[in-house]
Amino acid sequence: MKALVLERQDILSLRDFDIAETLGPDDVRIAIKTVGICGSDLHYYTHGRIGPFVVEAPMILGHEAAGVVAETGPNVTHLAVGDRVCMEPGIPNPLGRATQLGLYNLDPDVRFWATPPIHGVLRPSVVHPAQFTFKVPDAVSLGEAALVEPLAVGMHAATKARVKPGDVAVVLGAGTIGLVTALSALAAGCSRVFITDVAQPKLDLAATLGAITPVNIANESLPEIIAAATDGWGADLVFEASGNARAAASVFETLCPGGCVVYIGMPGGPIPYDVVAAQIKEARVEHVFRYAHVFPRCLALMGSGQLNVKPLITETYAFADSIAAFDYAKAPAPTSVKVQIEI
Repeated sequence: MKALVLERQDILSLRDFDIAETLGPDDVRIAIKTVGICGSDLHYYTHGRIGPFVVEAPMILGHEAAGVVAETGPNVTHLAVGDRVCMEPGIPNPLGRATQLGLYNLDPDVRFWATPPIHGVLRPSVVHPAQFTFKVPDAVSLGEAALVEPLAVGMHAATKARVKPGDVAVVLGAGTIGLVTALSALAAGCSRVFITDVAQPKLDLAATLGAITPVNIANESLPEIIAAATDGWGADLVFEASGNARAAASVFETLCPGGCVVYIGMPGGPIPYDVVAAQIKEARVEHVFRYAHVFPRCLALMGSGQLNVKPLITETYAFADSIAAFDYAKAPAPTSVKVQIEI
């Protein structure tokens, strides 16, 4: 089938690719309709690797996807041909210890789309376990459904933070993950979210999404703003979603005593960690890696209208223009958040 193939670093091609997938009794075959371009896809394109994961052979990109069920295995009862669906891209080892403990996102044997050597889904169809395939509510478009994958990261972070009704949160970074984290924090019960960045267009977008206050840290002091908003107490929650080393090292500055920090972004290397600043506030510190058990929650919130990701879809390309889409996403306009490809 025709697919978007990363041949090697900096070289993409849209070509026929020999990939045969057998439909098992517990699987579904999905006609892929929409795929979002993720930062990891771009990193493999421009660097050829992410940490220990190295592109050593041609690999199909794409893992943020939605589509329509085209065929079902004989044991599948909760899905039918024609159902609109989105998919968790990671398939854990069902017999692994992490999976059996409910921590399937931490399974070291997980097979994750578009993570070498596993092929992604920028192609017409894919076979996937029905267990990790979810029906999309009627009110949710397939473009929005393809955003459930990054939204799940934010939802997992909000879950790990143990949000309480009325909490005040700070989100560092207004990229896709920062924005979906802000939306997730509000959906979980936060009364107000402050979000930081240096790109004003992204902050302007954030301000339209609900009770979100943008802070441009290029010319505003986040600690002063949080102190003024909380009578000097600090924010209940701080989500680090930028991956910026300086931001990641500053998480305790605006945190209230007894508050929680959640690390989401991945810095390029080790960061300074102020143990004393954390100790004197008895900060609780959490980390997230991808997500687990949250796709149904994301879809329920989207289907009810309580969580709207549609404004985050800023560009859409045809499948035939996939290479142009990736080249644009490498150096997007300041207003760009999520680039999607329609097949």
